[in-house]
Amino acid sequence: MIQVISSSLKLTDSVDKIRGVGPRYLQYLNKLGILTIRDLLWHFPFRYEDFSKIKQISELQADEIVSLIVKVRKISIHRSPRKRMFIINAQVEDNTGILSVIWFNQIYLRRIIKPGMIISLSGKTRYQGKKIILSSPSYEVISSQGNQQDVASHLEHTGRLVPIYSGTKGLTSRALRSLINPLLKANFLLSDPLPLNIREKYHLTPFKEAMKEIHFPSNEESAEEAKKRFIFESLFLSQLYLLRNKRKNSLLPAPKIKLDLPLLQKFVHSLPYQLTNDQRKALWIIAQNMNKGPMNRLLEGEVGSGKTVVAMGASLLVANSGYQVAIMAPTEILAYQHFQNFVSFLKQFPVKIALLTSSRSQIYDEGLEGALSKEALRKMLLSSYPIIIIGTHTLIQKKIKFANLGLIIVDEQHRFGVEQRKQLITNNSLPKHIPHLLSMTATPIPRTLALAFYGNIDLSILKELPSGRKKIITKIITPKTRSRIYQFIEKEIKKGRQAFVICPRIEEQDQSQIMASNLLTLAERLRYEAKAVKKEYKKLQQDVFPDLKIGMLHGKMKPVDKMKVMNDFKNHKIDILVSTSVIEVGVDIPNASLMIIEGAEYFGLAQLHQFRGRIGRSQYQSYCFLFSDSNSSSIIHRLRILEKCNDGFHLAEKDLSLRGPGEFLGSKQSGLPDLVMRSLFQKELIEQAHQEARAILKKDPSLMRWPLLAESLKEFSQKLSH
Repeated sequence: MIQVISSSLKLTDSVDKIRGVGPRYLQYLNKLGILTIRDLLWHFPFRYEDFSKIKQISELQADEIVSLIVKVRKISIHRSPRKRMFIINAQVEDNTGILSVIWFNQIYLRRIIKPGMIISLSGKTRYQGKKIILSSPSYEVISSQGNQQDVASHLEHTGRLVPIYSGTKGLTSRALRSLINPLLKANFLLSDPLPLNIREKYHLTPFKEAMKEIHFPSNEESAEEAKKRFIFESLFLSQLYLLRNKRKNSLLPAPKIKLDLPLLQKFVHSLPYQLTNDQRKALWIIAQNMNKGPMNRLLEGEVGSGKTVVAMGASLLVANSGYQVAIMAPTEILAYQHFQNFVSFLKQFPVKIALLTSSRSQIYDEGLEGALSKEALRKMLLSSYPIIIIGTHTLIQKKIKFANLGLIIVDEQHRFGVEQRKQLITNNSLPKHIPHLLSMTATPIPRTLALAFYGNIDLSILKELPSGRKKIITKIITPKTRSRIYQFIEKEIKKGRQAFVICPRIEEQDQSQIMASNLLTLAERLRYEAKAVKKEYKKLQQDVFPDLKIGMLHGKMKPVDKMKVMNDFKNHKIDILVSTSVIEVGVDIPNASLMIIEGAEYFGLAQLHQFRGRIGRSQYQSYCFLFSDSNSSSIIHRLRILEKCNDGFHLAEKDLSLRGPGEFLGSKQSGLPDLVMRSLFQKELIEQAHQEARAILKKDPSLMRWPLLAESLKEFSQKLSH
């Protein structure tokens, strides 16, 4: 894409070809993912230090960030006897006065800065006694021949907007600036991959200028314009990548699933409740999709909106057409619950349903349910007999092979990586066919995220909740009102209801060790001090509710013990279940109408909404109590959002803005570049990039008219596939 004119360096060269990069720097750069010269140039600053205010010595005031161009009069070093540190003192001058400069423990400066030199200094002024000094400034040695204006335009570390980069131990922003700046001045032919009409339409800075301005901007406005240009380009390439993949996948052969309307109607009429309009629409679209050819669809919706029933209808159609269905859930509890629900809802249909997890395997066939060895189940999957199998990560083991896999359903898809989903697809032995894919999530995804991450996936949304559900009453509870809430909960339980208590931790930490450590941040200390399940279980059983039946559930328990606890809770042998976030997804206990979330401040809004979705699943009025000991106004403000709002999509938007896309969705799962991740608040740019990508692919899917763009897309695709 970019050729070198008069330099032996190419963008594809390893960074160790750059002068000054030896084995040590090469190791540091590689640690940051910087392997080539191109990687280094695209390692953009995450912020800028404003050292652009250049003053003369006579103009200085205390407590301001300034830059000076001065001559060194003298420099000396001495050791402080009390603090055992080296102090470097320099005296500098310009034509308006003399100034003292001080550095601490930077002995090497004595070798670099010499009397008579012209240097640039940037830092903060302060008083020392009654005299203004410059303390620990950034420095830069410059030519004594240049005047101030000429000098300022060539500065790297001082006297300008100075770029600050993500670094690592041993590799500072100063070192990165020294490596990057000469490359920007090298004689590269930086051709622009963005079509001219798009650049002009959105007033985007040309490529070569943008590369210079994003690293060493002339001013703040130029920096923002350069950033906008590269964000747009990255989003544009991601949309081209996703949309081309969607088109490519649409041409692949997939099992044609019979659009059996009578079977669908029989299934819908057999349900113990009426489907919502959203459920009916989603099931019908999925049925049509699988009939026409390969489906890749994301089904998202509110907690309790009935995604599982839609998945049941789709699975029934596929099994009826003679194909196998694989349903992957993130936890054994959820997999077992799905198995029970599928058996309960599909028992009047002639279909095999199996469960396969690390701890158990069983099958339901023609009204009979029983254990089945894993070996026998594996052999059954290798036969061509249609079956619906539900499991966890066990389904992607190398030993598991499907003879004719027609549909993959991934529940809580954000919990599985791209490679895991791909593995399930490649375990299919059906020749020359790819199975249909239905991903499900109860974490509502804002439209901007859906476009940026799932531009190659069709979307179905369930917003309606089943009729008869009451709005969950949510309240923030302070320590003063805790005992009153306990009384209310006991009263409700004696009416026949059940309760969840969610804690952030399993066990209590050793407080003496925690407090003794000076290395922990305040946030880490708070997290260590959060409520623990085991301690809370003991307190509730012995002191608060001695007459009630209390159960405990956490991730370290054996699968068989987890199942027993959940079954006991479902069968009302337990009144209150104390648990960690293991119950976040999928657990369905209609009689549970009460929830306490201890340390609510430790969870994001989307996760709190997930917890809350475990209740409110019947005709009873439900209550969610957010217990918090925090006095922070920002934390209380965040929790108030949940108190006032039951709309998961609105909460997802808020959570995205508060926590950032990486934490909200899991940047490591996405595979998308950092620049795209950081751009997800810019809705307008995402919409524009999506629109232009669709338009350009409609004109020329091969991109032959735009060879530079095609080359850039190839490089972008290779990055994502690594």
